[in-house]
Amino acid sequence: MLHASLTAHPDHVVGPVHRRTFGSFVEHMGRCVYTGIYEPGHPTADADGFRGDVAELVRELGVTTVRYPGGNFVSGYRWEDGIGPKEDRPVRRDLAWHSLETNQFGLDEFATWCRRLGIEPMMALNLGTRGLQEALDLLEYSNHSSGTHLSDLRAAHGHPEPHDFRMWCLGNEMDGPWQVGHLDARTYGREAARVAHAMRMADRDLELVACGSSGPGMETFGAWEDTVLEETYDVVDHISLHVYYQEHDGDLGSFLASAADMDRFIDSVAATADAVGARLRNPKRIQLSFDEWNVWYQTDHHAAVAARSDDDWPIAPRVIEDRYNAADAVVVGNMLISLLRHSDRVTAACQAQLANVIAPIMTEPGGPAWRQTVFHPFAHTARTAAGVVLHTELDSPVYETARHGETPVADAVLTHDASKGTATLYAVNRSVDTPLTLAADLRALAPASVEQARTLAEPDPYAVNTMDEPDRVTLRETEDTGLEDGRLTAVLPPVSWTAITLTTS
Repeated sequence: MLHASLTAHPDHVVGPVHRRTFGSFVEHMGRCVYTGIYEPGHPTADADGFRGDVAELVRELGVTTVRYPGGNFVSGYRWEDGIGPKEDRPVRRDLAWHSLETNQFGLDEFATWCRRLGIEPMMALNLGTRGLQEALDLLEYSNHSSGTHLSDLRAAHGHPEPHDFRMWCLGNEMDGPWQVGHLDARTYGREAARVAHAMRMADRDLELVACGSSGPGMETFGAWEDTVLEETYDVVDHISLHVYYQEHDGDLGSFLASAADMDRFIDSVAATADAVGARLRNPKRIQLSFDEWNVWYQTDHHAAVAARSDDDWPIAPRVIEDRYNAADAVVVGNMLISLLRHSDRVTAACQAQLANVIAPIMTEPGGPAWRQTVFHPFAHTARTAAGVVLHTELDSPVYETARHGETPVADAVLTHDASKGTATLYAVNRSVDTPLTLAADLRALAPASVEQARTLAEPDPYAVNTMDEPDRVTLRETEDTGLEDGRLTAVLPPVSWTAITLTTS
């Protein structure tokens, strides 16, 4: 048995629990849109073609924000293709994912879907094949009330009220050589600054996100952020972060330590942003939008791309439909811990993606929808995290990993909602074979009782949920939990994620 201890105090606040932390991502890629959130003719579809079974799962998941329409897709997207009568919409080639886009689901459908589900849209602009004028046109169509050509066109399409998109991403992964219209940092930074400046002339209260690196493994990481922010610091509010993890070569121990690498990534970008601000003598603090994160078995995707025929342009093909196991869910839960722990800087985040494509929700065309393993820690955290994130002192044994070096076996974060009198502890045991006893000294919060305790753990960490067995992996009652004199104890199984909610005075 391993042992770890934790202490927390209600006065030691990291930052608020941001509702935007629980965002997701819808890209025109694979079956995320078509036969994912949108499938006219499905038994549960409404009059607009939105799948009702998926909508119910999205509500249960607790998604607050959705980034759209990409992703790599956006760098070749013509937004005008997805508005107006559907019979008049053109079919286009999508170079990013080598498929055909029918444009039967577009800007107005997305806005309607978001409004129906109470979701805040996060819009992405095409700065790959397009630029300033197209961005201003999209902004006018989306947000201007009436009396101009494009706002009146929106009304003619059945949407008299503005969509009022407030948060905008200035392109996507423009550092990536795979990106349509890839740019170097200086060129991108100057173009993003031009677009941002003009957009603020139309609406000074927009929130704008500059493209950060596509991941910490990029050769230009760090230097890219420095240069881009040097050009855009005055006119943007956030810089983006993207990262994906997977298990390599059976090294489960390293995979379970992924969130430790995520911590370092966040700290590095925050430090770079602050250094640029200091150099520019600018007191503004740039926030971080972690608008792509998840587990993604990219090696499988690269193999599929290599085997693809250049003559094949399918519509909504099955691509990167990773089937997640219990260990993947523990890593996703741990990544949520990392995001919450950095709530002083990470003010928005989007798990990529929402349906079918590396997603918590899976569907079959004409058939059922079900929850993947990673659905459960996200939904539970979105439902229970509230108030503020508290700084915690964690004393844990460590273990050596091949990919991430020496890493604590335990990780945890604590949220506290004084107005409701609740606190929730989220914790993981990264050991692959040994249980861990976590002792949390919470006397300063005056906990009265354990309201709820849930754990995700399986004897087989590679167990998955399927259409035929959709609840094989789920949250279950935590077996060994005790509270005495303000001290909480819990036994965490190997490869596990646990959430314990307490009532406080």
